[in-house]
Amino acid sequence: MIAVFVNCATILIGSIIGLLFAKKIPQKVTDSIQLACGLVSFVMGVQMSFKYQNVVFLALALILGGIVGTLLDVDGKILQFGKFLERVFMKKNDGALRGYPAEGVAENANALEARGRLSPSAPESFSSGRPQKNFAYAFLNASVLFCVGAMAIVGSFKAGIEHDYSIIFLKSILDGFISIGFAVAMGVGTAFSIIAIFLYQGALTMFSVLIAPYVSEQMIAELTGSGGALIILIGINLMGIKKVKTANYLPAVLFSVIFVLCQPFVENLLGL
Repeated sequence: MIAVFVNCATILIGSIIGLLFAKKIPQKVTDSIQLACGLVSFVMGVQMSFKYQNVVFLALALILGGIVGTLLDVDGKILQFGKFLERVFMKKNDGALRGYPAEGVAENANALEARGRLSPSAPESFSSGRPQKNFAYAFLNASVLFCVGAMAIVGSFKAGIEHDYSIIFLKSILDGFISIGFAVAMGVGTAFSIIAIFLYQGALTMFSVLIAPYVSEQMIAELTGSGGALIILIGINLMGIKKVKTANYLPAVLFSVIFVLCQPFVENLLGL
């Protein structure tokens, strides 16, 4: 578990650095950082998504995953958990959004939401000239970004089975730098993504010996492809192109695993 703790620590340190700098950075620079984070996320997602081996699996996983996630409202539930964390850990500032500087904010969060300028379940709107920050939204996007991907899966397996921490340590360095930009652009909710990372990567590491026999190169490829698609959606959100409930597509990752596991049985059944 040492690698998991290191990964969480680098993200926390990066988030703290980002929050400290955010207080001194003009809003127009913050906006440009958010756009850059969105662009980087988009590029990372495109690069990952092309790692798939079977495009049919990728298409079906995203379609079925989106349907199931929407019906279960996965995005809404994660955002609710993020708002719960905000209520527990953050103090409400009069006349300001929680977790953000009070200067220049005349209305409270409820008033902004009532006027349609801020929605807890949607990315910030650029219509007002400066995107509004949101604790739960930052928690959701950072959690998805840091958890999906081959490095989290392979790194956790190698740490748990071979005690090789090199991949997770490399991931930790990358996540630390990314968290700085995310914290500047989206706020303190980024730091709390370490809860999701600890649970996810910790579970993979602890159960790696049991899971490893079922993990193949094809499964990692399909997981990377579907995970990359989710990161593309994060980039689209951050760049303000379209409001997408990214977490509703998380079941696509599970469907990718199911398709790979079922493929040998289907091939035997059809005599392929």
